[in-house]
Amino acid sequence: MKTHEILGPADRPPLVRWIPLSFQHVFAMFGATVLVPLLTGLSTSTALFTAGTGTLLYIAITGAKVPAFLGSSFAFIPALIAISQDYGLPYAMGGAMCAGFFYCIVAAIIKVAGKDWIDEALPPVVIGSVIIVIGLNLAPTAIKEAMYIGSSGAAQDYSLVYLSIAFVTLGIAVIATIFLKGFFNTISILIGLIGGYLFALIMGQFFPAYHIIDFSIVKQAKWIGLPFLQIDGSGQYYWLAPRFNLVAVLTFVIVSLATICEHLGDTLVTSKVVGYDFYKDPGLHRTLTGDGLATSWAALWGGPPNTTYGENIGVMAITKVYSVWVIGGAAVIATVLSFCQKFGAMIRTIPGPVLGGISMLLYGLIASSGLRTIVESGVDYTDKRNLTISSVILVVGIGGGILQFNLGREFKFSLGGVAFATVIGIFLNIIIPRQNKKIGEK
Repeated sequence: MKTHEILGPADRPPLVRWIPLSFQHVFAMFGATVLVPLLTGLSTSTALFTAGTGTLLYIAITGAKVPAFLGSSFAFIPALIAISQDYGLPYAMGGAMCAGFFYCIVAAIIKVAGKDWIDEALPPVVIGSVIIVIGLNLAPTAIKEAMYIGSSGAAQDYSLVYLSIAFVTLGIAVIATIFLKGFFNTISILIGLIGGYLFALIMGQFFPAYHIIDFSIVKQAKWIGLPFLQIDGSGQYYWLAPRFNLVAVLTFVIVSLATICEHLGDTLVTSKVVGYDFYKDPGLHRTLTGDGLATSWAALWGGPPNTTYGENIGVMAITKVYSVWVIGGAAVIATVLSFCQKFGAMIRTIPGPVLGGISMLLYGLIASSGLRTIVESGVDYTDKRNLTISSVILVVGIGGGILQFNLGREFKFSLGGVAFATVIGIFLNIIIPRQNKKIGEK
């Protein structure tokens, strides 16, 4: 078989090509998939486990017709952090699980009524602005990790060494993103992480006081273990069982409105790359159900919500290999890797300034993808309606707007950040009449 031969979704390559092709997809998804749990306090091993098994679940639900890899979703990071800080990680997992079920409800409605109603309720001006809010909401977190020892951000904790590590990491990632081509461009985040990690090791040799990489957890970790068990401060293992409250559920469900639109876009791009109309076969309701159940499955085991990965779409576009067998092989490899506890412990040694440096690029890319959504959709900002909707979403979301009230002594409800901005955007889109007047017109 020639190396340039195009493989369709149903084609299975010979084993000698199958394994390396699958490993390519593992490398492409790896950096982003493990970064989300590192930033949100979840287990990297669990994230690999739920990404691999979630992808296999997606393949089964879509009838093995769609070559898509599912990994950790960045869009849910603000919700994961906010709910974890206010209520604890179990409630964040409960909210994520319900978000996955909400996907299934939307999928059922799409099957019956089509998807035009989503375009009406969530036009590009709303979705693009919300995605910008998602990225910029995380900016302070990236800066604290890049510049300060600890998480306080106090002046006395400022570290020039940390900042140098962060900027070297950022520089390597930027160079890889801009100048590398082909497959290496799709793993630019991973290249940045590795480069920053090595630089942090070198800095630790020259500045012993800033020896920030601790390999003791790697030595203590077992070779083989259950990836869906978390480790507490005393070294004990436990299952991060989901718990539920109204605030967490509503927060994740509202944020999922944006990720559902992201799913529509990814599925459309995959269709164009592969040359198959996946909206029709297996159907958008099947792909959305697969994505949703994979997210609920991930939350059940303490992993971050899943989403279809553009990195892996990029690999398919480069290699012209669209085989579901190859994607399934990558899912199996990720699942197997998740059982190696030393591997997971090694990932957890990545220091804060390295994560901060990567996050400065990554969170900016999230916000920029919102701008790209607006630009590519042709949103007209000479229309006062669009300008008003975007303006309010950005100020409410980035400014920390919050809806809060008490019902009796026992129940306190609050909805803030991305979720509140999304609600405001949907509300404004419904009540503001459409008009063709431009700015300055009477």
